[in-house]
Amino acid sequence: MSLDVYLTRMQPCTVFDQNITHNLGGMAREAGIYEHCWRPEEIGIKVAAQLIGPLQTAIAAMEADPERFEKFNAPNGWGLYEHFVPWLKKYLAACEEFPDAEIHVSR
Repeated sequence: MSLDVYLTRMQPCTVFDQNITHNLGGMAREAGIYEHCWRPEEIGIKVAAQLIGPLQTAIAAMEADPERFEKFNAPNGWGLYEHFVPWLKKYLAACEEFPDAEIHVSR
């Protein structure tokens, strides 16, 4: 199972999409962004601009203390810190490039 995230614009057209394993849910919770990534609609997040600050904060925390977050690595190797941080950075870059894009997730 995985989480798919999509950013779409008015036309609508997808301007960004990527997925990541649900095994990273615990790490996302530790970073304070589980709801932002997995359940944005539940916390009122509708457009990419609303994710920029939380993603920046989470990435900074994760890079400042990798050991804290590596404790949440999936034992089976499907869901690792070393994959999640770059995934978050790509998501952040897309949010910065397309701040008006609507967020859609599929769980």
